[in-house]
Amino acid sequence: MPHPVIAKDNVAVVTGGASGIGLAAAMAFARAGMKVCIVDVDEARLQEAATKLSSVAAAANVMTSAVDVSRAESVKELERAVGAHFGGTDLLMNNAGIQPGSTLFGEIDNWQRIIGVNMWGIINGSRIFAPNMIARGKAGLIINTGSKQGIPPRPAIPPTTSPRPA
Repeated sequence: MPHPVIAKDNVAVVTGGASGIGLAAAMAFARAGMKVCIVDVDEARLQEAATKLSSVAAAANVMTSAVDVSRAESVKELERAVGAHFGGTDLLMNNAGIQPGSTLFGEIDNWQRIIGVNMWGIINGSRIFAPNMIARGKAGLIINTGSKQGIPPRPAIPPTTSPRPA
């Protein structure tokens, strides 16, 4: 049985929604009759994803937005735009994540970008979308996804808080 928020005419916002798990989730939400906003930094991939999404949802029920989730002001603008277009958000899926090359010996800019998207993206999305979701007075849902790459420690992958095997 699906979650009650995943329902016809409810609104889903999916970051990292132009490919992979994000696009698959957006497609599933659209098939359930939801209005969907897919978010990504790559405009070209967003347009390709919107075309795929439109195969299962009416064009009026699909929105795209090129947003850098590491920037709070950009996420605030996204939340306002979704509210103006669809009337609010019922489900936020913080799915954007990156792993741009080696970090162990990489530049500090690489670390900052990873932390910006993978950590601050979730914080920004949750803290900016939650107040208006709560104010709507109906059930809402925030889903935070993460990669299996965040669990086992490996060379050239950022350290995690998970324990190392003995």
